[in-house]
Amino acid sequence: MGEIEDLRLFLAVARARSFVGAARAMAMTPPSVTRAIAALEDRLGVQLFVRTTRRVSLTAAGAAYAARITPLVRDLALANDELRERHGETAGLIRLNAPMTFGLRFLPDILAQFRVLYPGVTFSVTLTDRFVDSVDDSFDLAIRISRPPRDTLSIWRKICRVERILAASPHYLKRQGIPQHADDLAQHACIAHDSDAQAETWELRAGSTLRRIRAGGHIATNNGDLMAGLAESGEGIVLLPRFMLEAGLSSGRVQQILPDWIPPELWFTLYYPPYDRLPVRLTQFSDFVADYVTRVRPLG
Repeated sequence: MGEIEDLRLFLAVARARSFVGAARAMAMTPPSVTRAIAALEDRLGVQLFVRTTRRVSLTAAGAAYAARITPLVRDLALANDELRERHGETAGLIRLNAPMTFGLRFLPDILAQFRVLYPGVTFSVTLTDRFVDSVDDSFDLAIRISRPPRDTLSIWRKICRVERILAASPHYLKRQGIPQHADDLAQHACIAHDSDAQAETWELRAGSTLRRIRAGGHIATNNGDLMAGLAESGEGIVLLPRFMLEAGLSSGRVQQILPDWIPPELWFTLYYPPYDRLPVRLTQFSDFVADYVTRVRPLG
């Protein structure tokens, strides 16, 4: 490997905190990653990582080195992109982060179609429902479905609104009754989107009337697909993006309730590190994703 490739590999290990994870991201074998990092440490004369049986972490020297070379490696990648762009080629790696449910349902088709158009673009994809910092976590692009962005450190692009609805199974509603007002939700099993606590606050508005409902039941989770499945199984009421419930709504396994009570809007948003100029591959992919979620399979 060349020196630049070694630096990219070093940053991949630092991001993944794992030789195996870095090997997967860089399309290498774990032993080859281990050897390359050992050779880099030998050349520098400094230990960059602390290895344990559970994880890999940066030493103080390694963290300082990563902070220093990250913008340099990014600038080199941008220079390569600009050179390819002048010769009419869209190529390079996109480190992509996306929510779990969106990633599983939409990304296979998005990535496959995009790579037909731009086979020189490769992807390293991470799915997580936690909010990531595209700068600190070294992603080129992070997809988020969340409240309107207020981040001042990242570049962001709002694509479309994402409708959320309240829903439950016909079986649950027959057993417990159909809520007629937002206040009635306090008497129902509401499945909270929260892995650490047993309740969350649902903010709902009908005209000028605002209600904040403490939505806590016997189950809380941080996964939207699990929430949708629990609703279909009759475990309670959920507040989710409509696209997560579309299969259940179409089949009749769940039905919308309280349609006049509207939660705060969510936005499908793309986040980028603070580039002076977006690499052409990111611009092309962002435009492709925006078209897909607004025209091909609308989320709004």
